[in-house]
Amino acid sequence: MPSGELSEEQGQARPTGAESGSPSLWSNPAYRIFLGVQTLSALGDSFSYVALPLLVLHTTGSVLQMGLVTGLTGVASILTGLFAGVVADRFDRRRLLMLADGARCLLYLLIPLAWISASPLWLIYTVVPIAGCFSMLFEVTYVTVVPAIVQPDQIAKANGHMYATYAVASVAGPALAGVVASSAGPAAAIGIDAATFAVSALGVLLVTFDGKPRRADTAERGNIRNEFLAGAKFLWAHPVLRPLTFLLSLITFLIYGLTDLVIYLVKDELHHPDTTVGYVLTAGTVGSFIASAAVARVRKRLGFGVSWISAFSLAGLAVAGIGLSGSVPVIAVLMTITLMCTGIAGISSMSLRQEVTPSHLLGRVTSSFWTIHTALGPIGAAITTAAAGGAGVTTVCVVIGVVVLGIALTGLLTGIARPHAVDRPAGEVE
Repeated sequence: MPSGELSEEQGQARPTGAESGSPSLWSNPAYRIFLGVQTLSALGDSFSYVALPLLVLHTTGSVLQMGLVTGLTGVASILTGLFAGVVADRFDRRRLLMLADGARCLLYLLIPLAWISASPLWLIYTVVPIAGCFSMLFEVTYVTVVPAIVQPDQIAKANGHMYATYAVASVAGPALAGVVASSAGPAAAIGIDAATFAVSALGVLLVTFDGKPRRADTAERGNIRNEFLAGAKFLWAHPVLRPLTFLLSLITFLIYGLTDLVIYLVKDELHHPDTTVGYVLTAGTVGSFIASAAVARVRKRLGFGVSWISAFSLAGLAVAGIGLSGSVPVIAVLMTITLMCTGIAGISSMSLRQEVTPSHLLGRVTSSFWTIHTALGPIGAAITTAAAGGAGVTTVCVVIGVVVLGIALTGLLTGIARPHAVDRPAGEVE
């Protein structure tokens, strides 16, 4: 990619009326509104985060069934990821966000309505994966929108703020979901999630930004394969994004089903009620809040490579500790550490992609990155939950933790650990 193209892309990602290098994001009304509606949506998401696995467990009593639902949702997301970036780079991004929120509202609303008179498990296996498709479309589009709302030098800070508000909403969400699930049933909690998607879709109408992606070259339009490969080629050409994608694929395979493992450990092996499950997962989201507050300072002090490698190394140790501990408070603390570390690594890598990728490619690069690195996740969720049903959560978590630690340390041998590699743009890929 020529240096001039990178400068042009950076110039595009400027909100109207904002001054370059503004010290505060709060004077940007588009950013404030977008932050608010996504916080509300995050609160609803945290309900389903707990309620869906509990609903499956209540209906079937099987941790394997929980893993299968998680796995099917992951497969649907991965398949959607094959073209989500192309869609985000072709069409109006505001409308795509509204479409994704509206569709998820209607889909999740079907579950509590159906559970009024029956318990059709087939509906979950149908609705949840479809909702996963729209979630992937939303997430890819969401990443492309942030640089269109804030200044280029505010991207990392904005990601931290949004991650922080997501964490704040999620602190109360799992606990409330546990209470609602115990009193009114998990289906009722899913209904609350549907309502928040409706409000979020309406809120996007109030956000002012240029929803149409600006393209540097339209010659490739009409060939979806070439458009998707443009994102993958950019990842391959970049000295940090290439090894990052590979190593994260392996880590995702191992930890994709971690939430299901913790729920099963607390509820079935340690024999605690749904409310305790909610409190443990709530404690974990506190780690996400800590990550959002600390990531900018950590990355500035240590650099991207050391931050990413250290975060996943510590996360591996924490996951192993979850398996070895039979104490709910200790498990809660270790979940906090795990999500803090994965949060620091995640915010850092997302900000890096947004910083080094041209606007007209950002959807496809995001789509390719997520598709590739999550491809093994559903398989991993099915394998780890099945293994937990046979060998127990303790053994599975210890193995996962040790292997994640080893994978993270492998990053020391790649471009991830080179201090100045993140500053070098990839070569031209189109």
